[in-house]
Amino acid sequence: MTFSFLNPLYTAVSWIIVQFHSLYSHIFNPDGGWAWGLAIASMVVVIRICLIPLFVKQIKATRAMQAIQPKMKAIQERYKNDRQRQSEEMMKLYKEAGTNPFSSCLPIIVQAPFFTALYGVLAKVAKGQDIGVIHGDLLVSAGKAHIFGAPLSATFVGSPETSVKIVTAVMIILMSLSQFVTQRQLMTKNVDLSVKTPFMQQQKMLMYVFPIMFAVMGINFPVGVLVYWLTTNVWSMGQQLVVIHNNPTPGSKAFEERQARLKKAGRLRPDGTEIKGALWGMLPPSKAAVSEAASAAAVVEESVQVRRQQPRRQSKAQRQQAGVGQPTGEPDKNSQAEEAADTAPSDSVPSDSGAKPAAAKQAAAKPAGTKQGTRQQPKRGGGQRPKKKS
Repeated sequence: MTFSFLNPLYTAVSWIIVQFHSLYSHIFNPDGGWAWGLAIASMVVVIRICLIPLFVKQIKATRAMQAIQPKMKAIQERYKNDRQRQSEEMMKLYKEAGTNPFSSCLPIIVQAPFFTALYGVLAKVAKGQDIGVIHGDLLVSAGKAHIFGAPLSATFVGSPETSVKIVTAVMIILMSLSQFVTQRQLMTKNVDLSVKTPFMQQQKMLMYVFPIMFAVMGINFPVGVLVYWLTTNVWSMGQQLVVIHNNPTPGSKAFEERQARLKKAGRLRPDGTEIKGALWGMLPPSKAAVSEAASAAAVVEESVQVRRQQPRRQSKAQRQQAGVGQPTGEPDKNSQAEEAADTAPSDSVPSDSGAKPAAAKQAAAKPAGTKQGTRQQPKRGGGQRPKKKS
């Protein structure tokens, strides 16, 4: 079934396929399945290259979702008994962060028109009807093309031949399995699993829903469409593997593995950033950059060493407690002198200015066995000095 409003898209898709078919006809049989099958796969590559900017946008949106996961968790716990308020706060948070939970579906949504156009082209070829730029000899050649014995327009349900059913069943399994592996690769390596949020639940749901959905729909897909989806899934898997290896999400398992690789190669600064080489990091960094990173790491290591602390001044009670535990033969002269200075009487008259030094000397000369705090002060004779004998 075709739609008239998609005629420009039918023409574009059929033109791309014909161009690649003419290229591969120099190597393979023009009426064979390899020429037409590779033409469809090459069309997928062209479409995916054009969608790279959208893929970058998808990665940024996914990162934004990762960054707001703690806030999402807080909203979920705060409004766990009010689903409506929880949804409103979530939508407000998505708007502030400039992302949404359906950002991971963007490549599939954009590819839907091309998928529909290819489906319509192959349906017309199966009926022997002109479509786009495929007509005349090209239409006859496309009708003769077989992939592993199955025509490009054959389906699992519509074909009575067992060999065709086996080929289509294997391709459906491979298509669903590649879809599952791609999503699981994202969940296990490039997602912070320490925080449970609705976004995580959605990703887990998509990991199982998409493969099942494509498997159920695949029984009605022509072989050419199965080639299309199998190729796009393999491309997505490889593209995602490169992104996860070189630019993983912070906090994920892949991020820890990358940091360990950079540290081992001497390309990790003390602050955790990467030392990139020429050509956007594809070439190794210079020796000067590595030496700079090593010097910075040494400075940081030296700065965090435990420094020697000066002893704090003790109070009178602490000094008394420490004096009890000292050996008898080693009197603590300093502490006794300080104590004598502290316990000196404050009611001395001006003429008795030598009382304090004398008391300090007597205290310093006392053996350590004498109990502290029981020493007697010299008696004073009413503040008058004794008369000298004539």
